[in-house]
Amino acid sequence: MQKSSSSGVTTRLSVMMFLQFFVWGAWFVTIGVYLRQGVNFQEGIGTAYSVGPIAAIIAPVFLGFIADRFFPTQVVLGALHLIGGALMLMVPWSIQQELAGHKGLFFWMLLGYMLCYMPTLGLTNTLAMRNIQDSEKQFPVIRVFGTIGWIAAGFLVGTLLKADATALPLQIAAGASFALGIYSFLLPNTPPIGKGQKMSLSQTLGLESLGMLKDFNFLIFALASMLICIPLQAYYAYAATFITDAGFGSAAGTMFWGQISEIFFMLIIPLLFSRLGVKWMLAIGMACWVLRYALFALGAPEGVKWMIFTGILLHGICYDFFFVTGQIYTDKKAPNAIRGQAQGFLVLLTQGVGMYVGAKLNEYFFTQKVGTVTGGSALAVWPSFWWVPASLAGGILIFFFVMFRDRMKPTVDEVIEEAGSTPETIQ
Repeated sequence: MQKSSSSGVTTRLSVMMFLQFFVWGAWFVTIGVYLRQGVNFQEGIGTAYSVGPIAAIIAPVFLGFIADRFFPTQVVLGALHLIGGALMLMVPWSIQQELAGHKGLFFWMLLGYMLCYMPTLGLTNTLAMRNIQDSEKQFPVIRVFGTIGWIAAGFLVGTLLKADATALPLQIAAGASFALGIYSFLLPNTPPIGKGQKMSLSQTLGLESLGMLKDFNFLIFALASMLICIPLQAYYAYAATFITDAGFGSAAGTMFWGQISEIFFMLIIPLLFSRLGVKWMLAIGMACWVLRYALFALGAPEGVKWMIFTGILLHGICYDFFFVTGQIYTDKKAPNAIRGQAQGFLVLLTQGVGMYVGAKLNEYFFTQKVGTVTGGSALAVWPSFWWVPASLAGGILIFFFVMFRDRMKPTVDEVIEEAGSTPETIQ
């Protein structure tokens, strides 16, 4: 396939990336606030944030056995978003059925949606990479429109519509998914790269990457990456509810500032990585998760907004320094033949296993510490919840800092090259 360097293709791919993350950002932040209006909140929020990790584990199988072998990428992308949009429209209905006593429908409906959505994260990256001339220079420009899309969704839902506690974010996500589904068929034709080739399950799941665990430093990195996602999930699942209790008005309209900070820190990663090295970059990222939760805990009783808002602004360091640095480190450590598999294996550990365990454990901690207390009266009990992930993250940070001894310091150009060609899959 002939790659195109035209600005028209770059623009089309940027619109694709904008819509891809607009869909996710429209509902992901506010689903907990909406569920609090009626459905069993503790069970509902655990369900909402556990189906994504399940889908992240299954998605590589789908991509390896179907998308890479039988159909053009843009066709699979379009079909998944159209099906996903239909399922998302049914999610509010499934919540009402839960209230009527029909248990389980919400889980299966949202799982069906996430099974459609999660593969599209990899498909959009693949489609972009295969239709540009210089991925190192062009892909970061295209990818940043994904972050802008997430920000735009938060601004629309939270600031303009003030719809956090309604079904509207889910309906907006469904509409955007339909739009991207139709738009996908207008994207450049991208034939399956593995058509006619044999591929084993171990290759698809990235299990050949297990050999990398023989490297002690990579083993420590992999363990720490998986474990840190357990306390990390507390932010994604419960921060919106906490921010609402703290009187910010709109969680979506507040939390998108975290993505704005992400753009800034993404730009300075190459310079800092070349100076600090991988160990300090990862350690700073983990430490900022500890600091974020500590600020939430300390600011909660009196609703100290500057503390809570600072915790939100730390998202740029929390996400970029840990996730992006980890992706770059994995890419540098992996043999050329299994670089893609190594990234898939990292996703399996973090967004799959780590996030799933985190969803279940944090559901338990939330039930024990906060329960059904709502509004301003909940502020007195929120600290007991936030100190749990803060302590867990602190323990994992100490484990990583003591055990990890790799002093890798790639050059600025190497970091820019790897950051530009490495997929990101979570906001």
